[in-house]
Amino acid sequence: MKTQDEKSSWLQHFPIIFYAVVMGLCGLALAYERLNLLFDISGAVFEILRGAASLAYALICVFYSAKLIKHPQACKAELFHPVQVNFFAAFSIGTLLIATLWRDFASVYDALFCVGVAFQTFITLHAMSFWIRSDVEPQHASPAWFLPIVGNLFVPLAAPATSEFAWYYFSVGIFFWPVILAILLYRLIFCALMPPKFIPTLFITVAPPAMAFLGYTKLTGGFDAAAKIMLYVTLFFVLFIIYMFKSFLGIKFSLSWWAFTFPTAAASIAFLRAFEFNGIKFFLFAGAAGFAILCVFIGIVGFYTVKAIFSGEIFTAQK
Repeated sequence: MKTQDEKSSWLQHFPIIFYAVVMGLCGLALAYERLNLLFDISGAVFEILRGAASLAYALICVFYSAKLIKHPQACKAELFHPVQVNFFAAFSIGTLLIATLWRDFASVYDALFCVGVAFQTFITLHAMSFWIRSDVEPQHASPAWFLPIVGNLFVPLAAPATSEFAWYYFSVGIFFWPVILAILLYRLIFCALMPPKFIPTLFITVAPPAMAFLGYTKLTGGFDAAAKIMLYVTLFFVLFIIYMFKSFLGIKFSLSWWAFTFPTAAASIAFLRAFEFNGIKFFLFAGAAGFAILCVFIGIVGFYTVKAIFSGEIFTAQK
């Protein structure tokens, strides 16, 4: 017979990376919303996708809050873990994305936006100070490092276009993006290969230029040379990921598979937005293809996630 501790151990090992699920589902809803603006497909589908993302967010918040109350030391261990600390930004990013989905409900939007911005500010400062003060080694670096710092690029997406403070978060994100990228390239080229479960996080390299493009065009309202640079850097990383596709085959399932989803959504939205600006049909096709691939990713990763939840495979101690 299982003891009470054994029965509750799943909660103790409920991982912060679960918020990546929210990012993926929000990305699907936002990509569909952009596609729907172009083709007027169905507003009802957006409501369903928005509801699904919000339900996932609410459930994960309930479970992680329960973990925080019942197992605070486990949460603290994640917050000061050289790898897991980065995934706390998935909470703030997920909150900002949910706020974006509910921007037509002012009170809901305001509450979520304030929580998302506050935690994003905290996790940026915490992650940087942790990296500087802790004994972090090169092999600890991964594309997940983009989340706490470059995650600031998500604030302009959620903020009103006229917000002056959105420029602060955009500036922090755009400044540290190449810095983190340089560290990551050093780690990938000169250090040992990443563990297989972190290989899917290479998809995250697509998100920073895509989010920078979306944030910049929203803040400026224009499609100038700087916007084009961000757009075509996004295209480069998409092509790079496609070229590397064999590296993603045969990897055992883990929650890091959700890294396949939001970056794909970000690229799809960026390409569709580019089509709105320049009318080049390549970007329309690329955006639509990205959305189709995103749907496949969500279906596959969602299936394996549900399967892993029921088997308890996910709720194990993180290394």
